[in-house]
Amino acid sequence: MDTSSVGNVGNKAKDKAQRHAGKANEHPAVKMMARGGFIVMGVLHILIGWIAFRIATGSGGEEASNSGALGTIADAPGGQILLWVAVAALAALALWRLTQLFLGEELKDKAKGGVLFVVFSSLAFTTATFARGGSTSDGDTATDVTATVLEQPWGAALVIIAGLVVLGVGLYSIYNGATKRFKEDLEAGTGSGNVGTAIVGAGMAGYIARGIAFAILGILIVVAGWKSDPEQAAGLDAALRTLGEQPFGSVLLIFTGIGLALYGLYSIARARYIEM
Repeated sequence: MDTSSVGNVGNKAKDKAQRHAGKANEHPAVKMMARGGFIVMGVLHILIGWIAFRIATGSGGEEASNSGALGTIADAPGGQILLWVAVAALAALALWRLTQLFLGEELKDKAKGGVLFVVFSSLAFTTATFARGGSTSDGDTATDVTATVLEQPWGAALVIIAGLVVLGVGLYSIYNGATKRFKEDLEAGTGSGNVGTAIVGAGMAGYIARGIAFAILGILIVVAGWKSDPEQAAGLDAALRTLGEQPFGSVLLIFTGIGLALYGLYSIARARYIEM
């Protein structure tokens, strides 16, 4: 097969993938369920914020992470049914993000779609674990993954790089909140450009609080790589507890917990306003 034939086959495969992605992206059921995925993310962040608040006040010992939030839902009446609904919504959101990998006009849009597809697919899988009556720990998973990477050649360097990436995500989230850049996503879906000051305020506080948590997590991952100690990289719960151990840590953790809950409210509003 000559080079031109290979190129034609590749172009046909690309066109076919884009057609399928376009159909999925425009399918009403996918859009509706994907919006439900944003609501699920909102509920999880509200619960994580509540758990963080309880840790700060010494009244709770749950894991302040997606796993802790999912465990809280699983323990509620009808919780496992709600979790199966959440699995479907998160899977739809993952699919919608995957379509951006094929339909995105810019490289950053394609990269964002691919990364978020992995994130939401992983969360859907974790949610299904709780829906089946099982459980897992984000902290234990993060520690195990870090330990596995550290055992590889150049493992410490890879962990440090991963930590710097997470730190960068945290700092960008803070910047996104402080400059209100997140409004662009909401305004594009309203047509009028008006999303309300309360939603914008919740988004600002939420992005900043989420950014602080991820920035601390990134630093912990860097330390884990530097010291070759996987226990340092124990997920979001470890980051929030580390914040709580600082001077005036309880106060800082309370405000961060409130911010995470506000991000949850923003995410629920985002389900209505985001352009799809």
